[in-house]
Amino acid sequence: MHELAVTESLLHTATDYAQRNQATKVTDLYMVIGQLSSIVDDSVQFYWDIISKDTICEGAKLHFERKPAVIKCLDCNTEYGIKPELTPCPACGSIKAKIISGEEFNLDSIEIERQT
Repeated sequence: MHELAVTESLLHTATDYAQRNQATKVTDLYMVIGQLSSIVDDSVQFYWDIISKDTICEGAKLHFERKPAVIKCLDCNTEYGIKPELTPCPACGSIKAKIISGEEFNLDSIEIERQT
C-alpha cells in the first residue's frame, strides 16, 4: 500500500516541475529502484494510471531501472552483489556486512513537452 503514497509524491513532483517549466504535458518519468527496495513497479504503474488521470501527467510513461544491491564486508572491505538472498562475503566468508546500495528509490528525470 505504500506504493500509493510514493506514487502521489511522484505526481506532485512531476506536476510541480511541469508548472515551473511551462510544460504542456509530462511525457516520461525515469526512476531508479534498488533491488532491496520494497517498491513494486506494477503497483506504482497501477496507481499512476488512476491518480494522474485529468492532470498534465496523464499518459506519461513510467520507466523503472532496477539497481542491483551492493554489500560491503565489514571484515575485509570486499564489495559484492547479492543473489536473491543474502550471502556471506565471497572473499573471507564473513557475515558482517553493510548495504552500500540497493535500497534506493529515486526519481532520476522527467521529460516534458512545451508549447512552441
